[in-house]
Formats: sequence, C-alpha cells, structure tokens
Amino acid sequence: MSNILEVKDLNITFDTYAGKVQAIRGVSFDLKKGETLAIVGESGSGKSVTTRSIMQLLSLNANIEEGQILFNGQDLVQTSEKDMQKIRGKKIAMIFQDPMTSLNPTMTIGKQIAEPLRLHQKLNKDKAHDRALELLELVGLPDAEKRMKQYPHQFSGGQRQRVVIAIALACNPDILIADEPTTALDVTIQAQILELMKELQEKINTSIIFITHDLGVVANVADRVAVMYAGKFVEVGSVDEVFYNPQHPYTWGLLASMPTLETSNSLYAIPGTPPDLLDPPKGDAFAPRNEFAMKIDTELEPPMFKVSETHYAATWLLHEDAPAIDPPAEIKARQKLYKEKYAALHSKGGNL
Repeated sequence: MSNILEVKDLNITFDTYAGKVQAIRGVSFDLKKGETLAIVGESGSGKSVTTRSIMQLLSLNANIEEGQILFNGQDLVQTSEKDMQKIRGKKIAMIFQDPMTSLNPTMTIGKQIAEPLRLHQKLNKDKAHDRALELLELVGLPDAEKRMKQYPHQFSGGQRQRVVIAIALACNPDILIADEPTTALDVTIQAQILELMKELQEKINTSIIFITHDLGVVANVADRVAVMYAGKFVEVGSVDEVFYNPQHPYTWGLLASMPTLETSNSLYAIPGTPPDLLDPPKGDAFAPRNEFAMKIDTELEPPMFKVSETHYAATWLLHEDAPAIDPPAEIKARQKLYKEKYAALHSKGGNL
C-alpha cells in the first residue's frame, strides 16, 4: 500500500519571550491510503502542532526549522499560502477539538456545509444545497432538510460534531485529521462519533490521523498507533503491538492509567511532569519520570529500536546490553496475551 503522506525529520520551534520552545524534535512518520493512524500522548506533547503543520495552520511565532511534509510527493513546507488554500478543505480536511466553537454562530448549518463545496468544487447554489443535504443525512442527522436552516445554538454537542464532520467530508478529502474530536462529548456520544468515522472511512477510503490523549479511545478505530512524548515519537506500531506488547515505559504508564471494569483502587498516575522544551534535557526526556531509567538515559538519547517489522520503540531497555527488568504486572499480562495470540496465529500460518 503506497504512502499518501510522509513526514520526514520535522523540527518546529516557537518564539516566546523566554526563548525558543523546541516543540517538535525530529518527528518522522508515514500514512497509507485508507489507513487510520492514531497519535497519542499527554497534553503538550506536540500532537496538535504536528498535525497543524500538515495543514500549514501554525501560529505566527512558529518556525519549521527543518523537515519535509510530503503529500503525494508535494512538499507542503515549501507550498505557498495561495496553493495551500486549494488543498485545505479539499484534499486535507480537519475536525477540530471543540464542536462548540468550530461553527460560525451567525450562519445556518446548510450554508456552512455548502461553503467548501462552492469554493473548492465550484458548485452552484442549488447543487451545493443538495450535496449539503446528502452530507447531513450521511452523518446521521434526522430531519436534515429542516436542520439545514437552523443555527449552531439549536444543536446539541454531539449534533454539532456531526455537522463539523459533514463539513470536513464535503469534498471527499484524501486525508482527514481529527484533533481530539470526542473530548468535549459524553461517553455515549463519543462511541457514536467514533463508529460514524469508521463507517465514513469505509465508504470514501479516506486516510485518517486521529489525535487523542486517551489510548482507550483508539483501540477499535486505529490501524497503527504512534505514542508521543516531549515533541518526539517514542513508540510506533500496530494497535495490537502497542496495546498488548508495549515496550516503552511511557506507554506502560499510559496503559496503566486507563480505567477498566476491574479497576477498584485509585488510577495509576505517571509521576513528575513533562520536561521544559525551552531547554530539553540531555539524554532521554522521559528519564526523570521513568522508574526503570539507567545511567545512560541521562547521557544519551535512545534511538528507535526495532521490535518487529512494524514496531519500534525509543528506549535503552531494548539494547542488547540492557539488564532484564520486570515490567508492571498489568503490562506482563498484556504481553502474555499478545504472545499467546501470536503463537496461535503463527501455528495457523496467519499474521497478527
């Protein structure tokens, strides 16, 4: 399967009164046609900055110091604003985090959905109206003809998010970026929105980049997961590999902090705080919070070690000379399930 997007050694800084914040530090990844890639990490880890750089929607004090963002071979970093306006909304669309503020309160829903259709596809008023109506029905809003004439304040949070998705899908984009699209919604509506996105992806074969701080949200929607910490990817792999055979201590902490049906005591919390990216620490940025850190973690930054053909993790624990450690009980249980599943599939000649 060919790559529709390739990000290579992306480095982004922000100019502040205190100095340059090194927000993104050497991020590289690819996205295949029809694939869903989830980027997971704590608030401030660089998830949204990474995806906004793809849209070229960074703030005025942001600087792309180096790197490439190749969309079908075209480097978006070198693309003019005039040409980016032809790409945004048409070829790459974005669902923003808060549906309450993503819509224009002075325009009807119908006009807001029709706007990208008239701008990018040059549809006349009637055809744009008909297509907007189809999109509202596609995202599951009942009585679509009536709702077309209403304003955002007349919709619930979940309904507004469906409208935002309809706008993003208006021009059948090649890539859909969803920046924590369910954070402001209750659990029931979250599940509906996630299921809707899966269904729509199957219909139009759009590639999705899904941004979230919650590993549990992506368990059933993503093909691959990239775990981000302090402006870097620290683990990348398939959903099964990251969920059931995690290798980085930060991923262990994220998984341990997820509530389950068996959770009876207080939830686990990763100790400490993320590093100050005005002056990133020498060595592994996660070392001060890592109970398994070794001396080398404070001196040298770990490379991405290969776990499998699709699974990589940046931790010195994977070095051949590293001492064997005993991961947390929950992680050991996950790894045991993974090995059993892999062995069962291997015996049948299948792939994980």
